[in-house]
Amino acid sequence: MSRAEQVLEALRAQGDATKAAEMAAYHKTGREFLGVSAALLDEMARGLRREITLEARCALAREMWASDIHEACIFAAKLLTQARIRPEDDEVWQIIAGWAQGFDSWALADHASIAGAKRLQAVPARLDQVAGWTTHENMWTRRAALVMTLPWARLTHPKAQELAVRERVLGWAEGYVTDRDWFIQKAVAWWLRDLSRRDPERVLAFLDGPGAGLAKWARKEALRILQP
Repeated sequence: MSRAEQVLEALRAQGDATKAAEMAAYHKTGREFLGVSAALLDEMARGLRREITLEARCALAREMWASDIHEACIFAAKLLTQARIRPEDDEVWQIIAGWAQGFDSWALADHASIAGAKRLQAVPARLDQVAGWTTHENMWTRRAALVMTLPWARLTHPKAQELAVRERVLGWAEGYVTDRDWFIQKAVAWWLRDLSRRDPERVLAFLDGPGAGLAKWARKEALRILQP
């Protein structure tokens, strides 16, 4: 039995049919759900990150994602979620960037974006590739450009290069203001809300300027910390 088969067998053994049905009804993606808890996925992924090589992890992550099973896809993202990866992490980034082109739900997109954010922080030059996602036909891919760059909104004492990235992403957000998709508006609001903890003046300037056209509820969410 391959490692991928072993992992899938273990996930199925820990599944909960009732929870799986509830998750399927909520996410409405059409893929299989097993009803495995996030805590167990974390534990299993953490163990394998310690036990197997980076090459083996990449191969396993590809197989898990290709299974199109909800928990297996999330597990794949968790396998590749790591602040520092040695040796070179190019393969990890390419896997995540490839997934981003086919995101179809917030749960999978957000888990993969957490992994992707760490790879962007490791090599900020990859933002040039992410910039192309901002006009992608897939809404989830466009949204990932903001979710993966959230760490720059959360920096307490950003350096000049980090401030430049922050402004670049705010430029992307400006282009999203007229997109009325709920998840896009939510992503813009999320980015601004997190930034408001560090740079409230910049958030207010955005909302008074290019962000004036955000949906009313999204503006309220962006201001939630500043105007509770």
